[in-house]
Amino acid sequence: MLHFRSAHGYAAIAFICALSASVCIAADEFAVLTAGTDSVPPGKQFELWLKNEFYRLVDRRTHAFEELKSAADARAWQGKRRAFFLKEIGGLPDRTPLNPRVVGTLQGKGYRVENILFESRSGFHVCANLYLPASPPPWPAVIVPCGHSHDGKAAGWYQRTCMLFARNGMAAMYYDPLGQGERYQMLDAAATHAYFEEAPHAPVPHPNVRYLCTTEHTSMGLGCILLGTNVAQYRIWDGMRAIDYLQSRSDIRPDKIGCTGSSGGGTLTAYLMALDERIVAAAPVCYLTTFRRLVDTRGAQDAEQNLFGQIAFGMDEADYVMLAAPRPVLICPATRDVTFDISGTWELYREAKRFYSRLGHANCVEIDEADTLHGMSVLQREAVAGWMHRWLLGRDKPIRELETRPDPMTDEQARALTPGDWTQQQLQCSPQGQVLLMPGERSVFQINAEIAAGLKNQRSAACSKLDGEKRRQLIRNTIGAHAVYGLLPPKVETVGRLERPGVTIYKLILTTERGLTLPALAFVPTQPKGSATLYLHGTSMSADGAPGGPIDTLVKQGHIVLSAELRGIGETQTGRDKRDYGNGLFGLDSQEVFLAYLIGKSYVGMRTEDVQSWTVFLRNFQATPRHNRLHLVAQGAAALPALHAAALNPNTYETITLRNMIRSWEDIVSTPECAQPDQVVHRALWSYTLVDLVETVGAEKVRIVEPVAVLGRTTVVKKR
Repeated sequence: MLHFRSAHGYAAIAFICALSASVCIAADEFAVLTAGTDSVPPGKQFELWLKNEFYRLVDRRTHAFEELKSAADARAWQGKRRAFFLKEIGGLPDRTPLNPRVVGTLQGKGYRVENILFESRSGFHVCANLYLPASPPPWPAVIVPCGHSHDGKAAGWYQRTCMLFARNGMAAMYYDPLGQGERYQMLDAAATHAYFEEAPHAPVPHPNVRYLCTTEHTSMGLGCILLGTNVAQYRIWDGMRAIDYLQSRSDIRPDKIGCTGSSGGGTLTAYLMALDERIVAAAPVCYLTTFRRLVDTRGAQDAEQNLFGQIAFGMDEADYVMLAAPRPVLICPATRDVTFDISGTWELYREAKRFYSRLGHANCVEIDEADTLHGMSVLQREAVAGWMHRWLLGRDKPIRELETRPDPMTDEQARALTPGDWTQQQLQCSPQGQVLLMPGERSVFQINAEIAAGLKNQRSAACSKLDGEKRRQLIRNTIGAHAVYGLLPPKVETVGRLERPGVTIYKLILTTERGLTLPALAFVPTQPKGSATLYLHGTSMSADGAPGGPIDTLVKQGHIVLSAELRGIGETQTGRDKRDYGNGLFGLDSQEVFLAYLIGKSYVGMRTEDVQSWTVFLRNFQATPRHNRLHLVAQGAAALPALHAAALNPNTYETITLRNMIRSWEDIVSTPECAQPDQVVHRALWSYTLVDLVETVGAEKVRIVEPVAVLGRTTVVKKR
């Protein structure tokens, strides 16, 4: 048995050589982890670890909810969650002039349509179609945020929703969300696209459009994360300004505003009814379930559907309904919705009903389940129209879109996916079909870049007042990492050994908190010369381990090389069996990144702790000379955590070499394409930049080689 010296108060760590040195070297010679006693394969281990953390926090929230006994308890619950919600989306911006314009009109049967442009922020236009009844004004009105339809407000089932409202005495304003319809934010100037790259079967709504709406939402969201906001803030504010516009019109009743939408529009309906008390009645369609059922079925959704740390705080989807209480809410799920699980919806409804009853308004929350698929079916349109008629016009009325209802009704008939009355061109509001083609229009990326630039002086002034330890504490707090002395003593075991001429390779397993294990390979030369290198590859610990490779070169120079993996890299890479979200643009583990985000953790912070644990192990490895020179080499996804670990422990490493690291966080904020969700940290740019990290380490120690742009491509530095 070999032993390791103690350092920083750590106890001795056993290093158990379990296997014979005479091991044949096969193609998979470097494989370390195997399925444990619970039969969990290495590629599922980290995902399961995240889920178990998630379940623990969900259970804690359930226990807290059960402690609510009175109306006062319920109101306190609401107040804390509303404050948290606003904080985690970065608050709300100042109101600026709407500058509304009616740019066209259409006459339908029993209604008319006004095509409208208004600015929810300065130089930031929203496109909307306002369906107006033929009856005399003033009318109540319903805002209808669009779900994930690529053509936005031109989608047939949403047209029919608005027609149904208008034909029954209610105005309906249907508007394009960001990244859909006329508001795509990542246009290609070539204007040559006919179909989405990610979905070759789906025609794009405009030739300049390149990516699906879900991809755009998450790309925008990554920059927002760094600013401590959320792309949901943009979408919520669009809805609130749509209400401002409706209330400014003399033909709309300002005290009778409703809200409904399906899928992504259901998300926005839930958000808006939770935060804007001007919404008298709401009906989210095909969205609400429990986060537990969502994570167990489809996984975390796009960026705007996840608030940082909301599960750790104790906020589930049921809380969106509770925040609206006692205002009327109709929950409209679909029996066979494969995105938002119906069993979770009923669990949510039971919680909401109990909450409303504590406030004395149990009749104000109801559920209407339609036996159909995900979408905005005729069954749901009729239910929502009846609900709004009750609460906005003050009387119950059976509303039917179809004069004769097929029996039985097929899914196609229920969903009614055929085109609406109007073409996309007829409903178009911007001159060229995309607001970003309008002179002076600002994109989300430009607005975020302006916010990031405004933080620069504020950040510099704050950092200049911090000494070394306080600055390191700021970094630790930002990424959510413990100091070295706050980590559990690393438990490392040897599970194999290989022999090559002049080097012995030990297969190691490190057990981190609550049983998560990580693999490594220790390359120990026959005659070490006093240097040790922690080698962190962003793909696999074996990537550079072949004879004649970079690790072999270091070993021949007498370095002990610990080629280690961080969680979610190599053998613990997650998401291999998941749907290819964003056509692979965001990597295999994007859903796990957002699951970690929901529980208040960043990949950067967790991986930084892994770097620190491996460092402690290497410094105490018996084969490492007592007065060794320790070096750090990291590449790709491992580079940013390595830089953080070096900044938090500036006297630990003699040199730090970082290859293929992202150039800057500011690039992610301002660039309309980002493929690095595991590289972002919530609110990081309020505290420091990557340049600040390098300065904290000591610029003379750090060598950055071939930095990459946010799409993961190597930056080419042109010589003058």
